[in-house]
Amino acid sequence: MNRISRFLTRPLAFSMLGLGLLLGLSGCATTARVGVTSDFDHSVNFRAYKTWSWYPTQPVDTEGGPAKGYESFLDKRIRTAVEQQLTQKGMVYAERNPDVYVAYSARVEDKQRATGSPYGPFGYPYGYGYYGYGGLYNRGGYVTDYKAGTVILDFVDVKRKELAWRGQGQAQVDQQTISEAEVQRIVTSILGNYPPGAEQASR
Repeated sequence: MNRISRFLTRPLAFSMLGLGLLLGLSGCATTARVGVTSDFDHSVNFRAYKTWSWYPTQPVDTEGGPAKGYESFLDKRIRTAVEQQLTQKGMVYAERNPDVYVAYSARVEDKQRATGSPYGPFGYPYGYGYYGYGGLYNRGGYVTDYKAGTVILDFVDVKRKELAWRGQGQAQVDQQTISEAEVQRIVTSILGNYPPGAEQASR
């Protein structure tokens, strides 16, 4: 290949490399990591919980609506995801005399994070390109605005009327609400810690 041919093909190679980076970064943005925490009453035998029902006095929906005879889309998404996961764990939904009540709450918050690297709070790069859209760089590092979606699940012992287990999951989301796919990912991650394993119970 002569010098002219090499010169002409070089921009094409850089273009393809740039396209590959762009697709790679955008692909990462669709798989935000979920940060999960949980806590529980160490005196509870969670294996004894076989049946569950929704907490009967949830006053408002997750998006702040009046909850008078209907649910928001986010409520429906959370309820569907929880029901699927608990069914897979062998727990049976029971309207009367359940072992535990399950309550939930959710919110989306605007947050800002500063870091010394061009990677976001959940492990993938900000935006696209070398500096990212919406990302700022100063002497302290990168600063970016993002939306964080949080879901909290509470398991309440019906007989004792006490909180037995709480799980919380948070992930970066794209909009002011949490999409169906994002709810599924967050709820699945939270309930991955339920019931507490032997290694947790021994702490």
